[in-house]
Amino acid sequence: MCEDGHQRDAHEQHTHEQVAHGQDAHGQDAHGQDTRHPNGPNRRALFVTGAAAALTLGGVSFASGAERRAPGRDRTPGSKETRTVRGTLPTGSPDFVYLPVDVPHGVRELHVVYSYEKPAVPPGTQGNALDIGIFDERGTELGGKGFRGWSGGARTEFFLRADEATPGYIPGPIRAGTWHIALGPYTVAPDGLPYEVTITLTYGSPGRTPKPVHPPERARGRGRAWYRGDCHLHSVHSDGRRTPGEIAALARAAGLDFINSSEHNTHSAHPHWAEHAGDDLLIMLGEEVTTRNGHVLALGTDPGTFVDWRYRARDNRFGRYARRIRDAGGLVVPAHPHATCVGCNWKFGFGEADVIEVWNGAYTPDDEVSLADWDSMLVASVRGGRPWIPAMGDSDAHRDPDRIGGPQTVVLADDLTREAIQEGLRRGRSYVAESRDVELAFSAAGGRGRHAGIGGRLDVAPDDPVTVRLDIKGAPGCTPRIVTDQGVLFTGTKLPESGTGTVEWRTTAAYAAYVRAEVRHDPAVAGLPGALRAFTNPVFLGR
Repeated sequence: MCEDGHQRDAHEQHTHEQVAHGQDAHGQDAHGQDTRHPNGPNRRALFVTGAAAALTLGGVSFASGAERRAPGRDRTPGSKETRTVRGTLPTGSPDFVYLPVDVPHGVRELHVVYSYEKPAVPPGTQGNALDIGIFDERGTELGGKGFRGWSGGARTEFFLRADEATPGYIPGPIRAGTWHIALGPYTVAPDGLPYEVTITLTYGSPGRTPKPVHPPERARGRGRAWYRGDCHLHSVHSDGRRTPGEIAALARAAGLDFINSSEHNTHSAHPHWAEHAGDDLLIMLGEEVTTRNGHVLALGTDPGTFVDWRYRARDNRFGRYARRIRDAGGLVVPAHPHATCVGCNWKFGFGEADVIEVWNGAYTPDDEVSLADWDSMLVASVRGGRPWIPAMGDSDAHRDPDRIGGPQTVVLADDLTREAIQEGLRRGRSYVAESRDVELAFSAAGGRGRHAGIGGRLDVAPDDPVTVRLDIKGAPGCTPRIVTDQGVLFTGTKLPESGTGTVEWRTTAAYAAYVRAEVRHDPAVAGLPGALRAFTNPVFLGR
């Protein structure tokens, strides 16, 4: 929350009314009648940003010109000016609505408060949800440099100064020019979305922006070893409730070796992780790019990398931003692809994916669908001779009782570095476990000492005998099974209370193009598979 110095001065408040409902670009309704507020801005324009259509409202102007010299106009350090804009967005509004704000010289701080009505709606109908962010005088161009922060629906107010900003927003000078408050009508009720935005400028010396310090790209590893990580986490810098320090402490308690910062549509957290990294915890930086057609993790990007999210699948822009992630040294990871929340279901296809987040948080039916979909992609890849896409799992933890490291991805990497972890994920040398208690060893062996582990290929002739072995620890009462391109071909006996066991199964490359392992809890519903305790990426068989 903002401190007292960020509250607006009520006697300087001015109000403008904007009604974005049933008007054309000249402020007239379908019958040619002027529906504008007489004291308000008089224009509204629909334009295309290079992707999704967006709406630009009439601008908000602070005192300038003769007004600056008028009696009573106080722009001494610490003085404030406030404007309030009200309007209503109709059902079917564009994804983004921009409110221009003409910012004069000499501003120390920009403070925004917004609210909107949430009327009751009929069952099965979406109610109102309105996101917010801001772009500075460099503009709102897709992928441009003007981005200064986004909080989605997590906050009702924010501020920016040179030396500090609300989490989710980027500190820096408040330069003169036209800024744009970005409103995102996520869902709109049938009767529309009435909103109010109040902008307060505080005048004074701009202050200095501190040079960001970022976490190192290396921690003290164990050489080539299995490292545990959780790459989908949210702090107070988006819609989480934990600080970076609290997340780092919980990650250590969960037995993790690495984590990845993944705030919704902002990189503001990047400079806040360095003090929480250490020899025992590698902290990578990234973003959860949260579009209207699905979410994608930018995993392990260069510090300060921002990836735009203002496009849909129909705009054919995703390839550009997937390249942006890779150019910044990151991995492209579609997140929770079959989640049921509005805008969460993945619509961009998997042609650009480096890894897929198959298991997200507590295991639920949409994870089961994601697992089945991923397995079908494995089948298509071996039959078509195409590259395969590895799977991973993350907690997507936001707040208590969300459990960091539940699940976690266990990666075979050459060392505990950003590059080595990413290489292990990219090659599928990994398995996913419900907690630190679970350990798996999975491999396939052929004649003459040939051997392949998770993510590898056992080079054998089609009819050569292959022995598949799975060693399990930490899964009491769970049931192991072996899955191939034909489906589940082997189910072991339930593990004892010790949670430890070994299963072996024999096959050939002609019979199974790949093998992968699952360890499952007892079914909650008879006839359906139980929730996962762990699963592996595949071992491929044959030449």
